[in-house]
Amino acid sequence: MNLNPYGEDAVKLATDLANRRPADAEELADRCRAAGLVLELPVTPRDFDHALEALEAWETVVDATDEHERAALINRMLAAATAYPRMTNHAGTGWHLHYRDERLPLGSQLLSLISVGTALHLAGRGMHRLRRCAVTECTTIFADTSRTGRQRYCSPRCANRDAVRRHRARTAPSAP
Repeated sequence: MNLNPYGEDAVKLATDLANRRPADAEELADRCRAAGLVLELPVTPRDFDHALEALEAWETVVDATDEHERAALINRMLAAATAYPRMTNHAGTGWHLHYRDERLPLGSQLLSLISVGTALHLAGRGMHRLRRCAVTECTTIFADTSRTGRQRYCSPRCANRDAVRRHRARTAPSAP
């Protein structure tokens, strides 16, 4: 199966890495391989630092308060990360399109994947479809891939927790 590495999968990888930061370069490499990335070069501590910087920049996109700010932030990431699109068949994975130079270190590769994938996600699904969970004490980031585009919670657990909280607030006896 040949998936678009710049679509939903890139945004899911970004949310996974942002919500549960890797501890070191080795864990980063393992999680990227598990997500289906082909790592052409050894992963270094510099890659790890660059990946964390990319995730920090990406979180500013997630936390942007309006779509113009969000677009400006993602455009800044795109300008820093992307190159001319090119067809590639590295490692015999099948022909596909890359929006980056060949043989980039993992940190630079992640910046490109995350910025292009997020731009495609927001442009294709809606500028509001990337956010944090609506439960105040939950800071989990999620990409809304629902049919209706109205997802407010990162998981059914948080949705249920908030529903119970709202129900209890409505039915609580009033103080005398």
